[in-house]
Amino acid sequence: MDWLERARAAEQLQDWDEAIALVSAHAECFSHDPDMHDNHLWHMDLLARAERIPELTERALTDSHARRRLNRSLRERGMEAALRDRAEDGDRGALYVLVRLMCETGRGQEAQKVVADIGPKDQYARQIVAGDCWT
Repeated sequence: MDWLERARAAEQLQDWDEAIALVSAHAECFSHDPDMHDNHLWHMDLLARAERIPELTERALTDSHARRRLNRSLRERGMEAALRDRAEDGDRGALYVLVRLMCETGRGQEAQKVVADIGPKDQYARQIVAGDCWT
């Protein structure tokens, strides 16, 4: 059995340590090799599914894929306060995820306030509120 088969088997068994170790050894962010890049995305997904939020958070400081997967994971877990903290620290992706979540759950005014407080000049955040909250 090659590493890929072993990694898939470990993932099926939710043996996160094994799956992450195998995949990370064959992963590279923004690699010219599409398989290495895909493995990097898989690695970020495994970290989220293994609930290794601190590790994903650390990687998110320098890795846009980790940052996006972290924000999605926080949303999936209903961790709005963590998304807001990230947005307040300058993570625009976290702001967009937070605002969309608020809009989707019928909290348009709250979303509007978040944009006013955190990103009043952020045209994309304002566009999300204008389009998604009131349609």
